[in-house]
This record gives sequence, C-alpha cells and structure tokens, in this order.
Amino acid sequence: MRRWLTALVPTVLTMAALAACAPTPDPARPAFWQVTGPQGQKGWLLGTIHALPRPAAWRSPAIDTALGQANVVAVEIANLDDASAMATLFGKLEHSPNLPPLSARVDPALRVALAGLLAEAHMTEADFATTETWSAALRLARAGDSAGDSSNGVDRAVLHAARGKQVVELEGAGVQLGLFDKMPEAEQRAMLNAVLRDSGQDETADLAAAWRKGDFAAIEAETRRGMLAEPALRETLFTGRNKDWTDQLALRLGKGERVFVAVGAAHMAGPDGVAAMLAARGFAVTRLQ
Repeated sequence: MRRWLTALVPTVLTMAALAACAPTPDPARPAFWQVTGPQGQKGWLLGTIHALPRPAAWRSPAIDTALGQANVVAVEIANLDDASAMATLFGKLEHSPNLPPLSARVDPALRVALAGLLAEAHMTEADFATTETWSAALRLARAGDSAGDSSNGVDRAVLHAARGKQVVELEGAGVQLGLFDKMPEAEQRAMLNAVLRDSGQDETADLAAAWRKGDFAAIEAETRRGMLAEPALRETLFTGRNKDWTDQLALRLGKGERVFVAVGAAHMAGPDGVAAMLAARGFAVTRLQ
C-alpha cells in the first residue's frame, strides 16, 4: 500500500524539481470519462498518476478535445510547482514535542521492517524525534519509492496544458495535509503500520502499468486492501475526500461550467469513486477511453 499512499496524495513529498533532460515518453491510454448533466451540462474526468519513473504520452484526441472545450480545470492542488511554499506548509504541521520514539509507535512485529526501511532511506529514529506519526508514514512511504518521479506526474502536465484557463483546487495543500494532521493518533499509527507491512514490495511498476492501460479492475482492487481496508482510514483518505469533491463538481456542473477534472486515478475507482458518485447524483458518466 506504500506506493498507493503516494498515489492518493500529491503532497510536497512527491514534488521534485523538473528533470533537465526528459526521456522519451512511454505510451499511455489512461481512463477518461465524459460527464453529461440532465440540462446538457458537460464535464470530463481524467484519472491521473502523481509520479512515474518516466514521462508518459498520456494525451489523446479525446483528451485534447475535452481540454479545448473546457472552461475550468479542477485539480487536487494547483501550486505543484511551488515547492518552497509546500515545504514550508509541511514543516509547520509535521512537528510536535515530547513524542515517543518511532519504534514505540509501530506494532512490535514491524520494528524489524521499520529498522530496514530507515536504513534504506539513510535515516535513523532520531530524525523523527519530533515528527508526527502521519508525517513519518508519508516520508517513509516516499523514501521507499525512489522509482517514481513527480516531475513526470500527470497532474503537473495537465496544469501546464491548461495554461490560460481557470484552474480551481478541489482540496489544496493546506486542506490535504490538514487531513493527516487532524487524524487521531491511532489512525496515524495504522497508516504507518500499513506502510511498514508493504516495505520491500515493488508496487511502482504495477501501479504505472495499471494506470497506462486504464486498468480499473486492478486499480479498484488495490483501493480495497492495506490501509484502505481499515474503515476509519478509508473514510479519511478516500471516501470522505471523494464525497467532498463530488459535491464541488456537481455544483460547478449544475452552474453550466465545463469542468475538466484531473485527480488521482484511485479516486475514480469503484462505487466510492468520484465517477460513481456523480452518476448517483443523476449525471451520465460515460467512459471514452
């Protein structure tokens, strides 16, 4: 679940500097939907991926047509290129005094896995002395996933393609990080335990392959295991966010805005995904690719 955690949240930890020399993009045909309202409203849903080992050739005639027709582009976080602001925000939230050692915040059976992941990341427990558990989970998840590069993320590419259009945030960095910061400690520890249980597993290639093929059977299956199988974490990280985004999108579509939505592909999956929630609101959701 480690890789899928970074797939669900494009935080500062998945934001790297743009590569100086981009390699040839890999072909991709990500899942893409059209949304039509009862009064003729129209929008589109693109499932993105926040980091990839290599760039992806994700654009298609259907996506380009939709981008041309859209007058609003909705993303999770709009200022992905402002790494300094993101790092400052992250730093304000992640520290607290008088925290127990990190090894005391994980299941005893996972302490060996913690030691291994710390060594892999060239870190020690002392580096997390004042780091809240949610932040430790995100940092260790990212440290164990060096194959994904956010400069190849499709969220950023959509924002670049949308220059000149109105861009709106469905969440924003402050809200997103606040979700973690406000978690009860028990949920934070469950998240850290889930990261450690999956340490040593290479999920990056699987996630990238599923996204490139638009394989939503594989994507949905992954959203039902690990930390997302725990009801409280699922509500915080997945279902609750999808409900909030659906509320916002339904309001914008109801006003006649032509909204091109680009959010992490996992958020489109299954009956708790944005696509299904919009359909439940009376919108016709048709997969175009």
